[in-house]
Parts: sequence; C-alpha cells; structure tokens
Amino acid sequence: MHELIRANDPVLLSYAESLLKDAGIHCFIADQGMSVLEGSLGMLQRRLLVDDEEADRARRILADAGLGDELRAPK
Repeated sequence: MHELIRANDPVLLSYAESLLKDAGIHCFIADQGMSVLEGSLGMLQRRLLVDDEEADRARRILADAGLGDELRAPK
C-alpha cells in the first residue's frame, strides 16, 4: 500500500476518498479506530492508502482536484 495523505481533517480525507472511489480506485483510510483510543481529540493522524499500482493515477486525480499540497512525497 502507498500512503498518499496523512491528516487529522476528516472532511479532507472523506473528500479524497470520494474522489478516488469515483475514479474506481480502491483506497483505505488507516488508523480511524485510533480516535477511540485517543478520545476523539484529533491528535492522531489518519492515512489515506492506495495500492502501489494505482498510486500515480491516484496522485494525479487528487492533484487535479486541488489537493496537491496535501500529498505526501513519493517514496
């Protein structure tokens, strides 16, 4: 899995997830369950992950939607 975005903002993550799903790209938001452990304070960041094969396409979609500044540097 390739990490595209790491953020505390649930709206940002939901928007990015929606864009990718609309494009037919399977994605996963990791660490959502951690908010229960932290008391929903928003301190722990969640990660938007995609399959490695879809990473480049997913990056282009998110960048075209204006989320380029939110993307993690490619590894």
